Amino acid sequence: MAVDRERVATLVRELLQAIGEDPDRPGLKATPARVADSYAEFFDGIGKDPAEPLAHTISVARGPAPDTLPSGAVLLRDIRFRSVCEHHLLPFAGRAHIAYLPGEQVVGLGALPKVVQILSSRPQVQERLGEQIADTIDHALDARGVLVILDAVHECVTMRGGTQPDAATVTIAARGELANPAARTEIVALAGAL
Repeated sequence: MAVDRERVATLVRELLQAIGEDPDRPGLKATPARVADSYAEFFDGIGKDPAEPLAHTISVARGPAPDTLPSGAVLLRDIRFRSVCEHHLLPFAGRAHIAYLPGEQVVGLGALPKVVQILSSRPQVQERLGEQIADTIDHALDARGVLVILDAVHECVTMRGGTQPDAATVTIAARGELANPAARTEIVALAGAL
């Protein structure tokens, strides 16, 4: 489902009027269209299948050492993401660290940021975003364990209410063998997230 840019622009124009602004003044005249374009980008993940980037896997058992399976985790750190808080429609942004313990199949490393991008490009809360990323990877791959650490700054915290400009939120979602806190200690240290 694509964002209805025309409707968003109309509603932004109404919003500007509702806050006491003149949407026809020079500085605001193009704002409704700009916001509509931004929303089309921010919410591009609505209706997309986040598992689609994980559809192409690579067998590690049929490589140069066919009797060898990975014994350790695959960790991709510092995946930048941005999303929009569904409570205030304010942005939050940060870094995702994703680790998984592969079975026989691995996925190209570029697929993991695509999963994050699809799921973060919809109205979200950070806690659910991490769980959705973990579930997507867990269900799409034959992983023995999945760990997702999100570290983000929320404008609803830094710019409104009690305004805490240096506050960041860290969430952890884990599946399989990595659901055990002792089992994920090494990965958390390697991610440098805590």
